[in-house]
Formats: sequence, C-alpha cells, structure tokens
Amino acid sequence: MVDTVGIDLFLGLDLGKEFHHAHGLTGQGKTVHDRRLPNTEPKLRELFEKLVAKFGTVLVVVDQVANIGALPLTVARATGCRVAYLPGLSMRRAADLYPGEAKTDARDAFVIADTARTMPHTLRAVDRDDEALAELTMLTGYDNDLAGEVNRTTNRLRGLLSQIHPTLERVVGPRLGYPYILALLERHGSPARLKKLGRGRCEVLLKAHGSRKAHHLATEIFDALAEQTLVVPGTEASALIVPGLAAQLAAAHTQRRQAEQEIAALLEALPLFHLLTSMPGLGVRTTAAVIVAIGDGTAFPTAGHLASCAGLAPATKSSGTSIRGEHAPHRGNRLLKRALFQAAFAAIGCKSDPSSRTYYDRQRARGKTHTQAILRLARQRVNVIHAMIRTGALYEPRTPDDVDLAA
Repeated sequence: MVDTVGIDLFLGLDLGKEFHHAHGLTGQGKTVHDRRLPNTEPKLRELFEKLVAKFGTVLVVVDQVANIGALPLTVARATGCRVAYLPGLSMRRAADLYPGEAKTDARDAFVIADTARTMPHTLRAVDRDDEALAELTMLTGYDNDLAGEVNRTTNRLRGLLSQIHPTLERVVGPRLGYPYILALLERHGSPARLKKLGRGRCEVLLKAHGSRKAHHLATEIFDALAEQTLVVPGTEASALIVPGLAAQLAAAHTQRRQAEQEIAALLEALPLFHLLTSMPGLGVRTTAAVIVAIGDGTAFPTAGHLASCAGLAPATKSSGTSIRGEHAPHRGNRLLKRALFQAAFAAIGCKSDPSSRTYYDRQRARGKTHTQAILRLARQRVNVIHAMIRTGALYEPRTPDDVDLAA
C-alpha cells in the first residue's frame, strides 16, 4: 500500500519497448499531460524534471517494475519523483470501471493515473532501488528460467528413453539430476553403446564422476539392459539425440548451481535473509523469491496484507442465503505463493521443529486434501513471518501444543 497524501501530480505510464504513454492528473483529476514518451534516459529525465519543477511532488505509477519498467523507475527516482506499482490484475479490473472498450496506450495510461489518484489502496510500493535487490531480482528470474529448462529437458529425455527402453528408463530416469548419470548418457547414449562399454568400464566412469555406489548402479543398469532383447524402431536415432539432451541438461544444472551461489552471495548482504532462513523450510531459492516479492516487508501493515499479496488469504463467496465457504483467491503474486507453498511442504519433514507436521496432520484429520493442508500451513506461517519481520526476532521452534489452528 502506498501513501498518496501530499501528491501534487499522478503520472501514469503505460510502458512499451520503444515508447511509453504518459498521462498526468492533478489531485483534482485535471489532465495536465497526455502524450507519447520515448524510452530513453534524456527524454524521461526531461519530462520528470519539468513536471517536478511545475507541480511539486510527482508520483510516477507503472504497470511493470522489471524489464521495460526498470529505466523509467530509475530515472524517476533520480529526478526526485516518488514511484509506485499498479499490478496488472488490478489494472485490468480498474479499466472495466471506465467507459469505452478501446484498448489504447493513451487510455491505459489515464486509467493507471486515475486509479492511483482515486484508489491508492491498489498501489504497491516499489522499494527495489537497492542494487543488491535489483540484481537478486534478475538472478532469481534467470534461475526460474533455468528451472523450467531443466524440467522440459528432463521430461523429453525420460520420454525418449521410455520409448526405446522402458526398463533402462526406470533405472536412470529418476537419477537424471546426478552428474554421473548425465556423463554416462552424454558419452554412451543408447542401449547398444552402453552394452559395448561393458559393466566394468561403466562402473569406472560412474565412479570417476562422483558416484559412491558405482558398482551397485552399474549392476542395475546392465540388469535392465539384459531384460530387453528386441530393438525398438527409432533406437538408432536416439543415439544421436540422447547425448545432446544429456549435455543440455548437465549444462542447465551447472548454470543453476552457479546462479544459486550468486544468489546466496547477494542474500548475505540483506538482513532479511538471515531472519527468514532461521525458519524451517526456507532455503536460498525460496527465501530469494520471498525477498524479491516483498522487499524489506515493511509495506505490509498486517499479516493479512502479506497473505493477500501471496494469494493465501481465503475469500468468502456468498449470495443471499447461499454461502459456499472460503476459497483460495486467484489473485496475488504467484511466485511468492509458490515459494511459501514449497517452504511449507519442506517444513512438514523437519524433525527439529515438529509443529508444522502437527498442524498439517490436524488439517488432514479435518478432511482437507494434501494441497489444502499445505496451503493452510503456508497461511499460518505467514503470520509467523510477518511477526519476525516486525520484531526482528529469529524463528524459535514451537512445540505441537503451541500450534494455533486459527489460520
């Protein structure tokens, strides 16, 4: 939430790659600026400085904070403007309140400015001027892209192995995250090549690339190879495809490890990192996602505001005498919600702090599904996270009797 008291001019920017459209409204709703704006530092600086000199306190509101929104926000801060973010979903819902069905840059810029002027509760603070946080945002986005690449390549590789040799896939498929399996497939990516390699040399290769159970694994692989004597059509072509996919997957895993090291180094400079990682379930990647989404956390006056931002605050659906109970909303920051969900899932297996498992088990006993129980646990943990941010206190393990079921 953004405090708009004392704002003299609301400048809405509908962002574009080469040009933005800027619409300026006074506090009384009078249009004082409405034109296209080149996405260059000199032009942005010229406009912002002119408006600040003429009107005083200017609030620049954008609908994207990254990518094409990075330069306008940087220039706005440098010229003394305040900045805010209108989330895309809020923008689309607000646009429905205005007459007309046209979808133009000029109309969108006006909607952004007028929504900021009349409905400030829809705005979010943009506190990403810290260089470490900006770099963290970029690195976590890169890591998310790599994670998607890992999933896609893994699924394609497992699908190909299942097609030509299902028994072999059952052995190596679940182990595609290990470098020694990828090294084996990269060099000997077909059943015929593996048989030609031989069990002894296979064991040596696995051991050389880090396998501590190379003998056992080599035995499993060659037992699987022995179970299928027929050659499935397409197997020869797979000898060309499998090594390439294995190399791509190994490279993606290496890049993810490097990205994680860089993310961890950046997080060390942020006080919130040590606070959040004291809580079971929050690791480097999930903590980075949380910090990227909430900044220093001071923009959320209550735990309910933080839960709403994450899409974890239940919404009641009722009409007349019909009440359909509470349901998880579809709005909110999806990356933040996923990070909190993953952290909650990891926490139920933490033996040093059994309270999360106790809460989960009680929700399952009440008839909740696995996913519903995890979401409720994530919502309950938001209360704890907010309290930790507010007080600056590290997480303290709780006993099962301390678990509050009133999530």
